[in-house]
Amino acid sequence: MPVWSEVLAELARQQTPNYDEVRREYLYELYRHTNRNAILYCSGWLQKESPAILVSIGDEDIQALMEVTHGLEGTTLDLILHSPGGSPEAAEAIVSYLRSRFSYIRVIVPQLAMSAATMIACAADEIVL
Repeated sequence: MPVWSEVLAELARQQTPNYDEVRREYLYELYRHTNRNAILYCSGWLQKESPAILVSIGDEDIQALMEVTHGLEGTTLDLILHSPGGSPEAAEAIVSYLRSRFSYIRVIVPQLAMSAATMIACAADEIVL
């Protein structure tokens, strides 16, 4: 996996940076390396000032995670998690849903997982910091 400066350099080489394509490429690379489903839950809460409601874990994220995990095969999941936290009730519902779908969950925290994000991480079988 590249370091952040390499990802930025890759995006800078593109005439019109396609962030989603690059994100998907590296998630797929992680999947190929671990042979585990890999998804990303993060927000840009450190890059810009946004109302907390726009960057915090909330009820709408439960549906989003259902969409993202729909169709994934296998019983293992790597969840890359970077969040300031949010609603503890939403975190509990997210954990309940993910536990109903996957028998082994590893949470990877590349930088920060605060508050309700900490709760999600602590519900995993393994945490990588």
